[in-house]
Amino acid sequence: MLKVLQLPTQWWRKLSLFGLSLFFIYFGIDHFINPEFYLSIMPPAFPLHAEAVYISGFFEILGGISVLIAPLRKIAGWGLVALLICVYPANIYMAITPEAFPEISIELLYFRLPLQFLFIYWAYSVTRPHYLQ
Repeated sequence: MLKVLQLPTQWWRKLSLFGLSLFFIYFGIDHFINPEFYLSIMPPAFPLHAEAVYISGFFEILGGISVLIAPLRKIAGWGLVALLICVYPANIYMAITPEAFPEISIELLYFRLPLQFLFIYWAYSVTRPHYLQ
């Protein structure tokens, strides 16, 4: 079992890896519990809104689980990076249409834009083979 996990040796790296996993599992599950929110942030020009919400939620859960499984970690990292890039238009849509999200401050809507790059770096960096050391 532990061979399959192959966790990093340093505690803070383990914490970061488990944090990444929990982050994506939590928000993936939230796509199924609160689909209305995710539907509301979909840019209107995009097709298949409901399908995209559920598919992205599924892949967030799958990616969150897969980063903990050593043979799948690298591909899971790339998959999560791709997913974060694919959902970035929703963050842009929220920032340029703040009137559609009056409960969220304009500062937070714009803060989400660079924050996404931090999440991309997080998913990429903790799934690299050298991260185990």
